[in-house]
Amino acid sequence: MERQVRALANRDTQIGLYLNVLPDCTSGPLPTIRLVTAPVAGKVVVKSAKAKATNYKACLALEVPAYVAFYKAPPEFLGDDALTIEVKYQGGRTEIQKITVKVGGPGGQQKI
Repeated sequence: MERQVRALANRDTQIGLYLNVLPDCTSGPLPTIRLVTAPVAGKVVVKSAKAKATNYKACLALEVPAYVAFYKAPPEFLGDDALTIEVKYQGGRTEIQKITVKVGGPGGQQKI
């Protein structure tokens, strides 16, 4: 699976949301996430979160635990960066996600 994400330099940008919703709308075991190929310029971090969704498959409303992956480029970086994430679900299903991050400005001048 390959995809592109747009980001600003020096800003956390969500690049992935990983959860496991069972047919009864409860959460199954969360997947294992591994950084196969690190980005050259930026950093990737994964944080625990709660994912809320409505009208997701047969679930009208749900709130389940999730992992959220973020990418952050240094303030001076502009251009493309790339990384590969491996997501392993219980039961043996594995996804390889190749993500290209297109980093634009301005990001360096903006204070948070």
